[in-house]
Amino acid sequence: MALALVFLLGIGNFAMHGAVLGSGHPMLGRSPWFLHLLGGRLTLLTEFLLLLAALLLAAEGWNWAVWAYCGYSVLNALAAWLILTRRV
Repeated sequence: MALALVFLLGIGNFAMHGAVLGSGHPMLGRSPWFLHLLGGRLTLLTEFLLLLAALLLAAEGWNWAVWAYCGYSVLNALAAWLILTRRV
């Protein structure tokens, strides 16, 4: 159950991340240079590594990792909403 939850949250995080990268928000242009490496794919790699770590820890029974990834996903959703609705 925990693995499925983390996996589904990961799909949502990737979707939100992709939407933010494709939004053309002016804040993205003011980001540090290293975030633009590989056309923004470096940040997607970081997102993947976070998901992989959460999945591996959840598979080992570390329930705190599932809660931490849920909290990360909530913060990620809030940030994506703020950026996509141009409130920031």
